[in-house]
Amino acid sequence: MTETTIADQNTVRALRLPGYPIPVGPFTHLAAERERLAGLRWQHFDARPIGATVGAEISGIDLTTDLPPATIAEIRQALHDYKVLFFRNQPLSAYQHVAFARRFGELEIHPALGSNTGQPELVRFEKTAQVAGFENSWHHDVTWREQPSLGAILHAIEVPDIGGDTLFADMYAAYDGLDDETKAQIEHLDAVHDFTRAFGAFATEEQQAQMRAAHPSVTHPVVATHAATGRKHLYVNRIFTDRIAGLDADEGRDLIDRLCRAADAPEIQVRLKWEPDTVAFWDNRAVQHYAASDYWPQRRIVERASIVGPKPSR
Repeated sequence: MTETTIADQNTVRALRLPGYPIPVGPFTHLAAERERLAGLRWQHFDARPIGATVGAEISGIDLTTDLPPATIAEIRQALHDYKVLFFRNQPLSAYQHVAFARRFGELEIHPALGSNTGQPELVRFEKTAQVAGFENSWHHDVTWREQPSLGAILHAIEVPDIGGDTLFADMYAAYDGLDDETKAQIEHLDAVHDFTRAFGAFATEEQQAQMRAAHPSVTHPVVATHAATGRKHLYVNRIFTDRIAGLDADEGRDLIDRLCRAADAPEIQVRLKWEPDTVAFWDNRAVQHYAASDYWPQRRIVERASIVGPKPSR
């Protein structure tokens, strides 16, 4: 492959090799955001950016305490900037986990995933030799809801020595990296999100019908505008997005696949290696995440609190 100049960046950004699913090139459109994030400074904690445009490790803060409103406001702003925050050495009790999450809004109760902690707002993911992990697909959480979560806070209780990482992809950057023709094509499209695509995978037709009655399909924009930042981001995912409204099934599925592949580039991702008492707080609109299922039969126990968000809009 020949070298290219910065003047060629738009061509390079759109360059695809035959059979290769993601763009090839220097991803020069990430530079401005990378430099902006590198220059941010905070009053109540320190932040170290990890990915080019996504992810920061936060230090100098204790999440087990009753943090003052100014600190909570700064965490919220950091979340909007870095898209996902990582906190190490945070031995949260279930009560403290819920109390911290509530500082950012109303919490969800998940209808299908259970809690074993006595705190119904916490979803507990307990993977063992008998219960293997299967969350290894890129997704936003609960997009089958009319009001999907605006963010989630995950606390690691027990983690494998090797494996079990979580990856996050910047969906602003995924959208920004699309060519102008694709942006115009998807600007006014809506996608249908269905609870049963994941939770009904092994259900009978009768059970799926009951699920759909309890959780009807919902429609969200393919390109949403973040309620806090005003930035556009892709809002389709492989787990819950069922089809594109107004397109035939094959055309819609091809488009969903193409848009999801926009998040596959490592240049717009960050990877978290868990340790016990690590906390990850991600913006469920600005990022998708992927839980690597490479640790069986080791144990992995994490708990998640999710914050109710607004209905996605253009």
